Amino acid sequence: MINNKKLRWGILGAARINQQLMPAIVQAENSELVAIASRRPGAAEQTLATYAPDIQNVTIYDNPESLLKDSSIQAVYIPLANKDHAEWVLRAIEYDKHVLCEKPLALTVTDIEAIETAAQKHNVTVMEGFMYRFHPQHARVKEIIDAGLIGEVRSVRSCFSYLMQAAREYRIDNTIENGSGAMWDIGCYAIHAARLPFYHATPIAVTAMAKHIATGADISCNGIIDFGDGKYAHFDFGFEHARRAEYEIIGTKGGLKCHNVWAKQAETPVISWWTEAGEQKQETLALANHFLLEVEHFSDSILNNKKVLLPLEDAKTNCRIIIATLESIRSGKQVKLS
Repeated sequence: MINNKKLRWGILGAARINQQLMPAIVQAENSELVAIASRRPGAAEQTLATYAPDIQNVTIYDNPESLLKDSSIQAVYIPLANKDHAEWVLRAIEYDKHVLCEKPLALTVTDIEAIETAAQKHNVTVMEGFMYRFHPQHARVKEIIDAGLIGEVRSVRSCFSYLMQAAREYRIDNTIENGSGAMWDIGCYAIHAARLPFYHATPIAVTAMAKHIATGADISCNGIIDFGDGKYAHFDFGFEHARRAEYEIIGTKGGLKCHNVWAKQAETPVISWWTEAGEQKQETLALANHFLLEVEHFSDSILNNKKVLLPLEDAKTNCRIIIATLESIRSGKQVKLS
């Protein structure tokens, strides 16, 4: 018998990110992990044993298609390689599954539009997995902005980076067009976070430059998103810098900084803000697990017919900016967003 108070999940892939998402699905009170699949024989079983060793009655599939055919599964989490996301999201939708897909949802806007059409046809929900957005610190940032404490937002600077280690070089072993490189790994975060304070504005143009390696992957990038009226979002990211995950917002009356966008479960989130009137504030927020909050939010949205925080329109906007950024890098010119 299916428990209508819990969303029944299947995981479509044995990627390393399961270290975070699998325990989140297991811990969420409104979720139940019922299956995991991988195309690599034995990988699904090993992933389950490693990241959720105490859970019982999880079906193991060595064929992802078999998991999708399992009618008891209501939603799937997709942590496959970037280039495979769109294909498997569409397959999951065809089996009437709700989908939480790791970022990037797809490598083209056309693919996201196809996903949107299919989701509407099958009456299912699809969400791109930007887990950081579910941490309460970003809701607090929005509260500060909405309260007018720093005035009208005029500029944003987002910085995301880490030093590439040998064990992660698979992230740069192919071309950008095939989903490799810094853009699809952390650049999508930098662009997404840079948009956060400009939720009332529409991006109109992008200018960017990047460094590439022999495989055709990018390993660093700097860019500017023009939101019109002199409002700009600056972003930089890369694999040749010390670890950073922060954004800074400057308004007409003051500024704000989120010091650790990717604050993990055991890391204390800190927001500092100031005003021209002389106020200097540093807020320490409660610990939170953004992966768990993401899973709980998605499950609640499905079980109670609510809208998700990150609809497909958000995914399309982020992808449009990414594609324009890549075009600007190739052409050396500013690229307008249609």
